Amino acid sequence: MFKIPLDELKNKIIVSGRLTPADLEKRVKEKINELSGLISEEGAIHIIANELGISTVNERTKLKIKELYPGMRSISVVGKVLRRFEVREFIKGEMKGKVAALMLGDETGSIRVVFWNDQVTEFQKIQEGDIILLKEAYVRENKMGTEVHLDKGQILINPPDEKVDVVRQTNTIERRRIQDLQPGEDSVEILGTVVRIFDPRFFFVCPRCNKRANENTCSEHGAVQPQLNYVLNLVLDDSTGTISGVFWKNQILHLLEKSDEVMVQYKDNPASFESVKSDLLGEQFKLIGRVKNNEMFQRLEFNVQMVEKADPQKEMERLENVNVESIK
Repeated sequence: MFKIPLDELKNKIIVSGRLTPADLEKRVKEKINELSGLISEEGAIHIIANELGISTVNERTKLKIKELYPGMRSISVVGKVLRRFEVREFIKGEMKGKVAALMLGDETGSIRVVFWNDQVTEFQKIQEGDIILLKEAYVRENKMGTEVHLDKGQILINPPDEKVDVVRQTNTIERRRIQDLQPGEDSVEILGTVVRIFDPRFFFVCPRCNKRANENTCSEHGAVQPQLNYVLNLVLDDSTGTISGVFWKNQILHLLEKSDEVMVQYKDNPASFESVKSDLLGEQFKLIGRVKNNEMFQRLEFNVQMVEKADPQKEMERLENVNVESIK
């Protein structure tokens, strides 16, 4: 398979008669807003096409990892297992389950593959260094980045006719200045001071796929008992520029050092969050995440994956080491 070019996909939607050009533009903006600006225009169009039942890929061959894009369905991809994470058990409301993940790589990049519940049995047969072929999988965007999920797909471990010679890993962490950040950069580290804090936004999600749930219904899993989730935006400054940092639930809890129960109270009493904003203003944090271009607001955003309060002593030592290296 290969991904249909964006202009061709737009035209395919319009020619289908399902949407006019104006309706498509409006729906793209609504989709970006619905997903809190965490997807690009291209990502929104791919999702809309799938919602309309319009194929976003042409059937030809397996995709390379760099060709995977959120919203794709029924894709096949082959790669080498770079890292295998431990199985985790979870309880959300009345639901109990298991989830596991691994990093899959080929010569074009690497991507996270997620296994749920019954799929974990197959996951436990996989070892680091194995080559696996995933069939009938789908691609989605999550807080951790672009992911492959299997749903009812198939996993083949070390198939005899598949080979991956060169693996390019894309998760090397590099410290960057805010002014030098570019859209699409992943596993980037920045050091920033909080100069503005917005109120958290609360919404309900499906406990299984973490997508927004409307009236106890998930578009993928039907009737569910939705879970409360939240997102927080901060503006960070490192003296070279500013950027909006997007923090999701787990990162918010680490950032604020608050419990989930305390955060829920802010939903019903927004005024009580003002003291938190005052305490946070001027604090310095080390963040690791992805750089995204928010098409709706025409700005770069930093989607935070890890957050840690800056250690002044370590930052001074790091600066000294950088200065020594620059002299050599």
